[in-house]
Amino acid sequence: MDIVGFLKSQFICHLLICYIFIVSGLIINFIQLFTLILWPINKQLFRRINCRLAYCISSQMVMLLEWWSGTDCTLYTDPESYHKYGKENAIVILNHNFEIDFLCGWNFCERFGVLGSSKVLAKKELSYMPIIGWMWYFLEIVFCKRKWEEDRKTVVQKLLSLRDYPENFWFLIHCEGTRFTEQKHQISMKVAKAKGLPKLKYHLLPRTKGFAVTVQCLRNVVSAVYDSTLNFRNNENPTLLGVLNGKKYHADLYVRRIPLEDVPEDEQECSTWLHKLYQEKDAFQEEYYRTGTYPAVPTIPPRRPWTLLNWLFWALLLLYPLFKLLINMINSGSSLTLASFAFVIIIASVGVRWMIGVTEINKGSTYGNNDNKQKQK
Repeated sequence: MDIVGFLKSQFICHLLICYIFIVSGLIINFIQLFTLILWPINKQLFRRINCRLAYCISSQMVMLLEWWSGTDCTLYTDPESYHKYGKENAIVILNHNFEIDFLCGWNFCERFGVLGSSKVLAKKELSYMPIIGWMWYFLEIVFCKRKWEEDRKTVVQKLLSLRDYPENFWFLIHCEGTRFTEQKHQISMKVAKAKGLPKLKYHLLPRTKGFAVTVQCLRNVVSAVYDSTLNFRNNENPTLLGVLNGKKYHADLYVRRIPLEDVPEDEQECSTWLHKLYQEKDAFQEEYYRTGTYPAVPTIPPRRPWTLLNWLFWALLLLYPLFKLLINMINSGSSLTLASFAFVIIIASVGVRWMIGVTEINKGSTYGNNDNKQKQK
C-alpha cells in the first residue's frame, strides 16, 4: 500500500511540476513575443525585461535542484576571486561530463545573481525547443550549426552585439563541443595523436576557434575567464529525472578566475593556451579522483530565496484554475470530457519526458562520434 501510494504521489508531483513549468513557460514565451515591439524603440529596456522573464523560466529548473532535490553544491575557489563573482562579465568554461552539468552551471549563475542574463554558445537545434529554446532566442543566445565555415559570421555578429549589454552577464561555453562519452573520447584522442597534441584522460580536445573568437569579440567587455570543473561525490551519476524525483546529489565545483588579459589575442596562441588549460583541467580531475577534493578553499554560496518564491508564485497562479477545472469536469460526469483531460495530461507528460531526454547521455548528440566530424576547427 505504501509503495503504491508513494508511486502515485510521485506521479502526481511530476504532473504538477511539469504542468506549472510548461504553462508558465508558454505564457512567458508569449509575453516575450510582445516585447519585440520594444527593440526598435528601446533596445536596452527590451533586454532588461527579457532578463527578468527568462529568470522566471530558468529559475524553476534551479529551484528543482536547490529546493526540491536539495542537491548540495560546494564551490572551491580563491577567496579573493569569490568577491568578484557576479560583479563582472565573464566567460565560463565548463566541462561536459554529466547530464545535469548545465543545471549546475545555472545554479552557479543563480548564487551570484546573473542567472537571468547568462548566455551560452548552444547548438542550433535547441533554438526550436519550446520554452527554453524560445526563451534563449529573446536572450540573444549565440546558436551555431557546428560547421565553423557557416557559423563564424553569425557567431561573431551575435557576440559583438553583446558588447553593449546593460546587465552583468556570464557567457557559458563547453569548449569540448559535445558531452563526454568513451566512444567520443577514443576518437578525440586519435585526433590528438594525429595532430601531435598531448592526450587527455578525462576530457575531449577543446574546440579552439569558437573560444578564440569569443575572447576576441568580448575583449574589454569581459573581465575574466572562469575555468570551471564539476564533479560529483561518491561516483554519483546525476540525471535530470533523478532531480525531478527529488534525489539529492553532492556536487563539487572548482573555479579558477583568470584575468582576460592573460589570455592571448592571437588565434593560434589562444588555441595553444586553451590546450594547455585542458591539460591542467585533466590534472585537477586526476587529483579529485585521487583525493576527493580540489586545491582551493571550499565554500557554499548562500542559497537565495528567489527561485522558490518565483515557483510558488506560478504554482498559486496556475494550480487553482487547474483544480477548479478538474472539479467541474468530474461534476459534469462526461466521459468524453474526462478522457480529453487524461489525453492532455499524457501528452504533457510525454513532452516533458522528451525534454528530459535531450539531457540524457545515452540519447545525446552524435557530434564527435566519427573522425571527420571530430577534426578540430
